[in-house]
Parts: sequence; C-alpha cells; structure tokens
Amino acid sequence: MAETRVCFLYIAQHHQVWHSLSVAVAMARGWPRLRVEIAATTRELLDYVASLLKELGDAPITLVLLPPAWMRRFGGGGAPPKAPMLVANALRLGRYDAVITPERTTALLRRLGLRHPILVYTQHGAGDREGPFEPRLRAFDLVMAAGPKQRDRMVGEGWVKPENCAMVGYPKFDLVDALPQRPAPRFEKPGPVVLYNPHFHPELSSWPRWGWRVLETFAASDRHNLIFSPHIRLFETASPEERAVFKRFAEHPRIHVDLGGPAAADMTYTRAADLYLGDVSSQVYEFLRAPKPCLFLNASGADWRGDPSFHHWLYGPVLESVDTLSQDLDHAFLSHGDYRATQAEGIVETFDITDEPSSLRAARAIARRLEAAA
Repeated sequence: MAETRVCFLYIAQHHQVWHSLSVAVAMARGWPRLRVEIAATTRELLDYVASLLKELGDAPITLVLLPPAWMRRFGGGGAPPKAPMLVANALRLGRYDAVITPERTTALLRRLGLRHPILVYTQHGAGDREGPFEPRLRAFDLVMAAGPKQRDRMVGEGWVKPENCAMVGYPKFDLVDALPQRPAPRFEKPGPVVLYNPHFHPELSSWPRWGWRVLETFAASDRHNLIFSPHIRLFETASPEERAVFKRFAEHPRIHVDLGGPAAADMTYTRAADLYLGDVSSQVYEFLRAPKPCLFLNASGADWRGDPSFHHWLYGPVLESVDTLSQDLDHAFLSHGDYRATQAEGIVETFDITDEPSSLRAARAIARRLEAAA
C-alpha cells in the first residue's frame, strides 16, 4: 500500500471527532506505509483535533483545513453547510484512496461522480433512532457497526450488505479511556446528579414542549443536582441573546449548564451523572456503559412500545408528563433494580467489546478494504 492516502473527514460538529479519531491514530501508528490525513472545514475544529492528538502523544498525521474560506461565513456560528463544502472539495477528496467519515452527508461524493476513493462510514453513536438507518448507507464501501444490534438492523433492512459491514465495537471508548478525565461539575451541596440530555430533533425531543419546565423543577428543588447538557446541535447556532436566557440557571448552586462545550462530547457528564434524563439521544448508551438509573420523556406522545427506534426506553420508566417530575426521579432511583438486567443485555447487544481495542479493529477493517481495492 505504498503511497496510499486516507482522509479522515470532519465536516460537522466537534462531537463527531470522538467517533473516529482513535481509528486515525491507530492507522497512523500501525500502518507506516499508509499516509493518514485529517481534513476539517473550520480552523476551530482542526485546532480541537490537534489538541486531542497532542494529549494522545501525537501520531504521524497531517492536518488539512479545507477551502474555501468564504464559505465558513455561512455556518451561523457553527460548521459551514456540509453539502456545499463537499461540492467545493470533491476533486480534492477524490485524490485520496479512502475517505473516512462519521457522518452520512459524505455519501454525496458518489452522486458527484467520485468513484475512486473508497467511502467508509464509522457511525457517530450507537443509538436506536430510525433516522440513521437510511438509503445513504448504500453509498459507502464499508460501514462500521458498534455491535450486533446495529449490524443486524442495517443488514436486515437492506441498507448495508453483510460483506460491507464491519462490527468493530466502539472506538470512542478507546479515545475516552486514553485521555485524562476532565473534572466533573462541582455543586454547592452533595446529592444525586441528574444529566438532562434532550435531543435536537424537533419532533422527538423533549425540549420544545417540556424543557423549561424540567429546568424550573430542578431550580425549585433541593433534592437533586442537575447537569443540563443537551445534544450539541440543539443550540449550536443560538444567538448570544438566546444563550443569555440560561444565565439564571447557570448561576444556580445545584445546576450546571453546558450548551455544547468540550465536556458535552467526551463523556464527562455521562460518567459523572447518577441518573440519565432524556428522550432519543444515543448518549444513553454511553451513560449505560456502567448500568445506572434512567428516566425517559415521551413529550411527542410516541407509540413507542415494540418500536426498535425506542428500544432504549426499556431501560427505565417513561413519563407521559412532567407534572410530578421530582417524585418520578425518586421512583427511577428506587426502581433501578427492575431495569438493571435489561440494561446489561442492551449494552452487550449494542457494543461488541473484546480484548482488542475497537480502534485497531476498525483500522484493520479499513486497511483490508484498501488492499482489496488495490
């Protein structure tokens, strides 16, 4: 594989870096004849990657800032539009032998006529939501699966052929375990810590309908400490004025607010919390790496029983209102024993963890696909 070049592509938010950076490092260190590059669409994201690489002890990886600079003005404070950036960089990306990405928009490269680079989708989470199981997966030459649940659904629904699917575990865990743990939020008084993690999807998220009531409940109570860390995309492009309304909660002695900082992506909060409060985010599976109580909010009135997209709602009580949220939180703690076995089963089917690091398994799967394409 002399002169073989691979590109780990980041065109979205910084949380996606955590799902493939350890794979890039494993490839750069373990396959010396393979040239590994990381390309991003903003200087901030590239600097973020560089800081993580430095903490990892570096690796022979080249960092590339993708043009054009003027397109970054259209990001609204976040990542620039993904599709236009892919169009602008299609020829550049076509010079690589593989483009490896944690998001599905990159499938657009096939529609733009690129046939040479193999396209690899690493996923960016291991949740149950229906959205990620969709036709764009067919554009990828190799699709990673964290475990049998994800693999079986992608293959069973016809989105991915068995020979194009590699079950590799969860590379994010490798990165989290390799880096120093960030200090957990500190609260004025001891007490159980609840992580409220609403999703950004407007039709499934608990935030539009119940979010403010949830925050008000915690602000009025002295029974629980709260980490409010929504999905990074929920407030990614919020204006300073829109963010300012959270000031009174951020200054509360029992509430920690993070609308999308580094700690929202590196499992700081899922490790620090004693109970997960949320809706459809895949972060619940990262929280359940160690079984703990969960409580779910069905603000959309979903008919969820038996629906694989809501499988994680089997891991704790599901609320149809937040009228008695404080008491429901207490009940979720007390009833955790009823859900512990189901949670343990869910983790086994979600993450295929072995003695071999997931990042190395993923790197080997990519290298083998490159060899087959040579």
